Amino acid sequence: MRAVVTGAAGFLGSHLCDRLLAEGYDVLALDNFITGEESNLAHLPGNTRFQLERKDVSQPIHVTGPVGYVFHFASPASPPDYLKFPIETLKVGSLGTMHSLDLAFEKHAKFLLASTSECYGDPNVSPQSETYWGNVNPVGPRSVYDEAKRFAEATTMAYHRFHSLDTHIVRIFNTYGPRMRLNDGRALPNFVFQALSGQPITVYGDGQQTRSFCYVSDLIDGIYRLSQSDEHFPTNIGNPAEMTIYEFAQRVLSFFPNAPKIIHEPLPQDDPKQRRPDISKAKRLLNWEPKVELQDGLSITMDFFKEQFARLSVSRR
Repeated sequence: MRAVVTGAAGFLGSHLCDRLLAEGYDVLALDNFITGEESNLAHLPGNTRFQLERKDVSQPIHVTGPVGYVFHFASPASPPDYLKFPIETLKVGSLGTMHSLDLAFEKHAKFLLASTSECYGDPNVSPQSETYWGNVNPVGPRSVYDEAKRFAEATTMAYHRFHSLDTHIVRIFNTYGPRMRLNDGRALPNFVFQALSGQPITVYGDGQQTRSFCYVSDLIDGIYRLSQSDEHFPTNIGNPAEMTIYEFAQRVLSFFPNAPKIIHEPLPQDDPKQRRPDISKAKRLLNWEPKVELQDGLSITMDFFKEQFARLSVSRR
């Protein structure tokens, strides 16, 4: 019952550590902190079953003692992050995945890969099911993330087929909740940061592109259930409730009495026009579906963002 979590100081990695500890695992958390935040794990150092190490998993991973599970969550995840760190993103998706798989193979451990809905690219079908092969530009600016994750999936399946490694792959759709970084380039933290700063809200394109937003506790529950299952092929975990980005911006602004106006900027290259998961597989195999309503999840997340913004304002004085 000892798990290694790569990217443990990230938004999702830190929530996964909490869930694993709650389930009785000892957790070895690895992160190089290029996008992760030590504050995401600040509540855990007093826990005797938790250990944190600064580690770049693009280098070989050496762990003493037994390991029962390896969760590979390391990677920049927002467009500004992976455009700022393109080589690191490619390395952690390729070398980092191989080193994480090598650790699982060495320790006779199970393995779970955090993949992404970006594997579907700018989809021609909606909702996206796991059988859809995607529509990805392999040389566009987003390809450093998209293709790194697609390579990671292929590598994971190769280790499963060739080494009989017990592997699992989750394709994560848009997720939100506490511990997201303000203004990290994704829609919700950008909108909130701009609103708290009194800036106009930036919507790209005409705002009619769609997304579906899953609260983090629902996502982590789906991932944990998948990790305990016998399913080896990719599985979508996300919320199928779809809305336009413009509608989402309006929902966010409803939390601000003196909401700033919405302005439009050019749509980034290869930005997906639709993103909505088909979760029928997760329902069937894992008995999972999201439970947290958007309004409830946003309310909790807003409180976190407002506290984070207040701390940032104090630190800048």
